[in-house]
Amino acid sequence: MNISRAQLASLDPASLQRVAETLEQMVQARESGRVPWLCSVKDCDGSPHPGRPGPHARPNQHLPGIDAECDTLLVLAGRGFGKTRTGSEWSWRMARDHERGGLVGPTAADTRDIMVEGESGIIACAPPTFRPLYEPSKRKLTYPNGAIQMLYSADEPDRLRGPQHHYIWGDELAAWRRLQYAWDMLQMGLRLGPHPQALVTTTPRPLPLIKAMVKDPLVYVVRGSTYDNLSNLAPTFRRAVVARYEGTTLGRQELDAEILEDLPGALLSRAVIDANRVEVCPDLLLRAVAMDPAGTGRRDETGLIAGGRGADAKTYITHDASGKYTPREAAMKAWELYHLTDADVLVYEDNFGKGWVKEVLQKTWTERGGMGNAPIQDVWASLGKQLRAQPVVMRYEQGRVCHVGVFGELEDQYTTWIPEEDPKSPDRVDAAVHLDTYLAKRFDMGPASAASPALMLAGRHAPGMRR
Repeated sequence: MNISRAQLASLDPASLQRVAETLEQMVQARESGRVPWLCSVKDCDGSPHPGRPGPHARPNQHLPGIDAECDTLLVLAGRGFGKTRTGSEWSWRMARDHERGGLVGPTAADTRDIMVEGESGIIACAPPTFRPLYEPSKRKLTYPNGAIQMLYSADEPDRLRGPQHHYIWGDELAAWRRLQYAWDMLQMGLRLGPHPQALVTTTPRPLPLIKAMVKDPLVYVVRGSTYDNLSNLAPTFRRAVVARYEGTTLGRQELDAEILEDLPGALLSRAVIDANRVEVCPDLLLRAVAMDPAGTGRRDETGLIAGGRGADAKTYITHDASGKYTPREAAMKAWELYHLTDADVLVYEDNFGKGWVKEVLQKTWTERGGMGNAPIQDVWASLGKQLRAQPVVMRYEQGRVCHVGVFGELEDQYTTWIPEEDPKSPDRVDAAVHLDTYLAKRFDMGPASAASPALMLAGRHAPGMRR
């Protein structure tokens, strides 16, 4: 920053404050070892060297400029590669010359927490002299030159319907629940300037859109793996993640960034899921949340899947809130999902010494203001999980189970779990099986199975169901 004494003397108090803040940010950046991202040294691997004493861009993180003969830049890379840093650096540089940009993450929280405010987000990466002002209430970043970037969620694609942009950065495309619709709306808004562009940074999944983009001659594809950036990742990451998953099917996708096709012996094929994917859920006759409590392993998740039964005799999966939770956190998250989806019942598995589940669910139901007995229904499985899953797989193949949007992690488990190789079924799959099995029994196998679903519901209500 070059500024004379005379210029300083002419500044008002607010401007002086901004100058002081910028200088402080410059000092902090230098002390933290941050250096300019792009390097002019030929074949630089991004490691510190004279002139660049801190980590910086590797060759596969240098993206072509706006004059390149491509409409989309696609960075397909494994976890920890540096996709967010690559996207952030590209985005703030685009703001130097282009007035309107867009930032799209899987959810509003992802866009805010990762793309904007994260450790590798735009605010952290932009230089102090060109750092944007973030206004969360307006979902907007404003740069010193007046350029703006608007924040969007792929879960709300209709917000992309009206705005226009010179460029857009879309992060973790493979995790967008309403993938095709959101991408279509994004593309229709890229209509400012002589050559609008989109940057996509994502860990790959073999979804039709991603496979089509890889083959498109107007898409510039960058490939990379977790191993490219391993020297900059925490040692615990290598121990806890890389060592566990390398060489496995999931590791080939999440670490090596391979686009895996169907695996022989896997529970389900991608083609079956894709054939029954829908964008919009019809009115549901019965809504449920299914919970598969975590086991005793440190890495076990609690499966939390929500959905319901349509009048067309199909099960619709609408939400996946699975994750690593304590028993209390899992119960609270289950009730949050129950209320979010306006569910009628919460179905849970109570096998193998998990007797705490009912007690914790009842207690947290009361804490949240629920009256009387919690609307819960336990599932006691007498068969092995593979045998329980087989009827559900058959229903998928018959087109009777539909995913409303994309549920990447659930679909990864369905298409990479090979029961003959690993007898322990994944938690998200277990919860999805509980959901469909419960709904099928309620409508297809009970004493009123000959009646229509509407008549059945009128006479026999599920536990906790609102009349």
